[in-house]
Amino acid sequence: MIFGHSASKPMGAGLFRRPGRSGRRRVYRELALMAVVAVVGVSLVRTFVVQAYFIPSESMVPQLEVGDRILASKVSLRLHDPRRGDLVVFDCPPKAPCPRKTGRGAGAWVLESLGIRPPSTDEYIKRVIALPGEMVQARDGLLYVDGRRLIEPYLPKGTVTSSFGPVEVGEGELWVMGDNRSRSLDSRLFGTIKRDTVVGRAIARIWPPTRPAFL
Repeated sequence: MIFGHSASKPMGAGLFRRPGRSGRRRVYRELALMAVVAVVGVSLVRTFVVQAYFIPSESMVPQLEVGDRILASKVSLRLHDPRRGDLVVFDCPPKAPCPRKTGRGAGAWVLESLGIRPPSTDEYIKRVIALPGEMVQARDGLLYVDGRRLIEPYLPKGTVTSSFGPVEVGEGELWVMGDNRSRSLDSRLFGTIKRDTVVGRAIARIWPPTRPAFL
């Protein structure tokens, strides 16, 4: 005869119990804390390091197509000013169309940060063409900066730039244009942009997965 265990209570019973009310509260608190830490982490990365963006227009075709996602570095802006040829993301200029979207909750904010959902306000991405103090002009389908033709290897063959200028770029300003010159709303429409409205420099295309690339 074996003693020590009741026939009505199998061996091991009572070792695993459902968490009581206090246990469930502790789990909920831990989950809430994890969610807060995740949101704060996304916020810090978005504010100081890198942010994902959704491409909504054809202005940068063929380099960037509608629906592409890119990463824009904010750190690089602290290391040096934007350079000619850089792809920069900047706040919508005052003279440009900037429709606002509604229904932006905390979940939507996280999706915007990851570039899964378009941002609540339009930000533009263009290429830096002329820098402060320079004179920019287009004639005969070509671009000139300070009277010298600008070689643009990133443009599709046969691209023609509509005539404008000459325009002098002011201190603390940039002249920006899209690569798809016939389908781009850029400095030809809204003028120069302020350097301090630039929020990041595009460094990589991360979507679609079949076309990843450094920019």
